[in-house]
Parts: sequence; C-alpha cells; structure tokens
Amino acid sequence: MIIDVIADAFGQLFSPMYLFYLFLGIIIGLIVGFLPGLGGTAGLALVLPFIFGMDPGPALAMMIGLTSVVNTSDTFPSVMMGIPGTAAAQATIVDGFPMAKRGEAARALSAAFSASMIGGVFGSLMLSVAIFAALPIIMAMGFGEQLMLILLALSMVGILTGANAFKGLAACGIGLMIGVIGPAPATAVERLTFDTLYLTELLPLIVIGLGIFAMPEIVDLLRRRQTISQSGTLLGKGWLQGLKDTLQNWWLILRCSTIGVLIGAMPGLGGSVIDWLAYGHAVQTAKDKSMFGKGDVRGVIAPECSNNAKEGGALIPTILFGIPGSGSMALLLGGFILIGIDPGITMVTQNLDLVYVMIWSIAVANIIGPGICFALATPMARLTTIPYAIIAPFMIGLIFFAAFQATRDWGDLIALFVMGTLGVYMKRFGWPRPALIIGFVLSDKVEAAVYQTVQIYGFSFLSHPIVVVLLIMTLLSIIAAVRYKVMHAPLTEEGVHSHHNKRPQVLFFLAVLAFALTVIFDSYGRSFMTAVYPLTASAFTLLMLIPVGLGLFLYKTPHTVFQDNERDDSEGEIIKSNEYYLALVLIGILGVSSLVGFVLGAATFIFTFLRWKAGLSYAKCALGTFGFIMVLGIMSHFLSLEYPQGALQEFMELPWPLQ
Repeated sequence: MIIDVIADAFGQLFSPMYLFYLFLGIIIGLIVGFLPGLGGTAGLALVLPFIFGMDPGPALAMMIGLTSVVNTSDTFPSVMMGIPGTAAAQATIVDGFPMAKRGEAARALSAAFSASMIGGVFGSLMLSVAIFAALPIIMAMGFGEQLMLILLALSMVGILTGANAFKGLAACGIGLMIGVIGPAPATAVERLTFDTLYLTELLPLIVIGLGIFAMPEIVDLLRRRQTISQSGTLLGKGWLQGLKDTLQNWWLILRCSTIGVLIGAMPGLGGSVIDWLAYGHAVQTAKDKSMFGKGDVRGVIAPECSNNAKEGGALIPTILFGIPGSGSMALLLGGFILIGIDPGITMVTQNLDLVYVMIWSIAVANIIGPGICFALATPMARLTTIPYAIIAPFMIGLIFFAAFQATRDWGDLIALFVMGTLGVYMKRFGWPRPALIIGFVLSDKVEAAVYQTVQIYGFSFLSHPIVVVLLIMTLLSIIAAVRYKVMHAPLTEEGVHSHHNKRPQVLFFLAVLAFALTVIFDSYGRSFMTAVYPLTASAFTLLMLIPVGLGLFLYKTPHTVFQDNERDDSEGEIIKSNEYYLALVLIGILGVSSLVGFVLGAATFIFTFLRWKAGLSYAKCALGTFGFIMVLGIMSHFLSLEYPQGALQEFMELPWPLQ
C-alpha cells in the first residue's frame, strides 16, 4: 500500500505539468523575497486567486514552490543594502551587511544560499518523519482534543510575537473578532453586517493577507524614498569561500536547522523570531565572539538555514491538524481549502500521495531556488538600484487586482483598503500582524469546535487524557507569555518605546477598543448559539487590552507597551506621512477606478505616480503603463478574469484590453 502511494507521488512530482508549476512557484517566490514589501504571506495571497479551480497537484506545486524559496532570495537586499527582503531576514543583516561593506558580499551570499539549501532539505526530511510519528496522535484526536489544540495555538501567538505579550494576544483577539463577520455557523444568523450585502459572508482571507502584510511594507518604503540597494554590483569574489564556510560549520547548520523545524512547528512563531533564536544560539555557542555584528559569516549561516528549515516544521501542524504554524501557513491552509483539500486525518489517510509530493517538492525547491540565485546573483544585484517609487505603483495595482479576484465585488477593494490601513498602524505601533491573521484563520475553527464539543461531550471532554495534557500546556503557555522577553530596541527616552508623544498610539488603542465594544453590542439580544462566540472573542480581547490601556495612560517612563516605529529614522529620511500615501491610494485607485473602471483607473494611477513621484519621462511612464494594461488584458482573456467596472462602463463598452 505504502509502496503504491510512494510510486504515485513520484509519478506526480516528475510529471512535466507538475514540474512546470513547481518551477513557476519557485520563480514567483524568488521575486517576492527579492523585492521588499511582499514576503511569503503576501506572495501566497497574490497567487491564491489563480489556483481556484485548479487540480490539487499543480496548485500545491505552485504554493509549495513559492513558500520554500522566499527566505532564500530575501538575502539579496539584506546583504547588499541592509534592508530585510522579509521579516525573516532581519538577523542576516547584522553580519551580512558589514561583510558586504568590507567587500565580502559574494562570500556572504554564497554561504547564505548554500546554508538555505541544506536547511530546506533538512526541514523536508523532518516533515516526512513527523508524518509517521504523528499519525497515531491524529487518530486519537476527537472534537475536544482539537478544540484544546486550537486554544493552545492561540495562547502561543501572543508569547512569540512582538515586544509586548499583551499586544500580541490582543492582536490575535482582533483577528478572532474579524472572524465574527458573516453568518454564525450554528444558526446562520448574520453578524456585524452593518446593513451591507458584502459583509453577509466572511471576509476573504486573500483580502486580509494582502491588506495586513503587503500594503504596510510598500507604504513604509515609499515614505522613506529608498532604493532597494545603493550598489548594483556584487562586491568580492568569495563564492567558493562561502561554500567552504558552510561545510566547515556543518554542526552549527544542523543545530540551527533543528531549531528552525521545532520552533516552526509551534504555531504563532514565524521567521522573525526563529532567525533571532538561531542567531543568538550561534553567538552563545561560539568560542570567538569578537566578529559577531562586524561581519562574521556564522551570523549569516545560522539564521539562513533555520529560516528555510522552518517551512518544513511549519507544515507539520498545518498538514496534520489544520492549524497554521505561521502567517504564510495560514494562507497556505486557505489555499488547501480552495482546491478541495481538508488538512488533518482526511489528508493523511486519503491524500497521502499529495503529502509526499509536498515533502519532496520542498526538497526540490530548496535545491533549485538557491541554484537560480547563484546563477542570477549579479543581474539581480543590479536590479536593486531601481528606485522603489518605480516598482511600487505596479505592486499596488497588482495587489488590488488580486484582492478583487476573491469575490469579484467592489467590497473586496474597499475591504483591502480598510485592512491595509489597519496593517499600516499595527506595524507602526508594534501590534503583531501575524497574530491577527492566525486568529482570523482559526476563528471559524474555534467557533465550530466549541459547538461540536459541547453538543457531543458537554463538559466531560475535560477529563480526556490528551485534553488534560493540552490544557496544562495552554496554562503554562499563558504564564510564559507574561514572563517571555524578546529582543527589542533599548528602552530610551528617544527610542521607539519612548513614552513621549503617545497620542497617536492612544487613538489607535481607542479604535481597537471601540471595535471590541461594537462586537459586544451587536451580540446583544441574540440567541446563545449566535452570541456565545463573539462575546467570548470580544471578552478575551478586552481582557488583553486592559494592561495595554493602563500602560498607555499611566506609565511615565519608556516601556514596551509604547511603540512608535516612526521614531526610528535609521532606515532613511521620512518625507511623507502614512496618511499621505493612504490617501494617494484611496483617491488614485479606488476613486479613479470608481469612475472609469479598474483597468483605466490603475493605468491612470501608475502613469501619474511614475511621473509625479518617480520623475520618469512621459515616454517611460506611458511604456510602463501600457505594459501593465497588456498584462491585465492577457490575464483577463486567457484566465476569464473580471475587473471592477466604473461609472464609465455604464454608458459605453470599452474595447479589449480596457474593459
């Protein structure tokens, strides 16, 4: 039986169609990681609209290929100019950028790519072992055990994200409350619709992911008027030396890859924590610590191998239990649902061939991805000299295009802007965004698990052995949340955690508080089955908001409860405010598109932005705009896609590709 499954998996993996989509996903993932502003989570959100209706095999190939290599190509901007391509590349900057400045960029990149390759393959091997080891546990998981496992995952989110545990838990609560929108699973009664037809259904995960992750990064880079790099050439010729460094530090790679797998399997962590844990382990275990922070190659190897290994670890709870191990895994879980795959017992027992295909795809992608990076290193480095103002309008147009494919309703674009605004201020004030998306993805699972558990077991499920173990782990997790410390900026009078000028933070806190109270008010007078989940989610959020609010209003010295990233100007001079660029997007995309339709609206926005902000000539602006229009037209023709219609389309029918 298992031989037949393995043979079938090999046949799928090496079929021409599967390899094509795997390679396509790898290319997209490398581009996404290379350009700051997206990352794996936003990259998955971009491809989700295209996999709808695809066969499970090719769809999985594209998603796995993308997620497996994002943390490989993000090394380029981290090493070349000290800006992380994704949040998971922050620790790489500490030693990678100093190496580049002293002429050893090639050595740093070579060591990073080879370490990423080994870490990724190691993660896939650990995933294959976990499938067999965890199968008996899966078979013993009833509704009560699944509920407690979900609660354990939620309790870990606030511990492992951000500088303040209560902010992390409150951000998770925001995601749980956003999940209230739409019909209640048990009664089908609509909640929080505000008398709009669009909100009668749960908000699309694609819209949430793009708004929370992609838009804030783009807005931040635009505000600082940065290029991706200051130099278009690779410094030094140390490619062979980087490979030697990797082989010489094999024991460090093995340890840090293990850290990546183990921590990646714990829901709520994400690469932004794992890379620092691996980096800290490298420093603590090194005999000679003198070069760390000044350009030690071990400071590049440790976070890079752990980041790629974590993808295999993060897939363990995602595949086996349907619980995302990170923000990108939350969107991958949504992708499973789109193509008709149900993670958990069904996937492991009935679709085991797809599980093996995923495992081997990770290994293949982590060999192909670094190989491509080696081959294209020099031209990719030159691309980093392009001012971000040239790239941003195309990315914004693509994000709005992807969001509209969720339900093909104008509400998708409005919801994207609202979620993008929320994401901008969560980033600014230190409210962990991965916590929100994990809370949102698990919201329907929490509500359904509560109903199923209570109806079948009552409260007797609390006596089940596995439930007791998970309950103890959850309590320990909550206790640890209060005591857990993460690396953050020094608490100084002028730093990001200063208590001065806290009015913007207070206003954002009051907005979150108002939303929680709105959820409670909307539940008033409803039946128990309709109101129990929103009341529980809002009560939990309010409980986490209390210490945050007390700190904001009462503390008179720097503290982690305060955070305003606009105080840190080290990444470039801030020219315009968040509100300026949010208004620009609101007027440029939504406003103009409502009048002339999305294609012409996006074209107008891109042309104006390139001319006004990037300072390009009229000819170059027209060429870039024409290219974007043609891409939209080709996709609409071959993929049968629709774009938002404006007032102009009510009076006349436009020719292709301007529909």
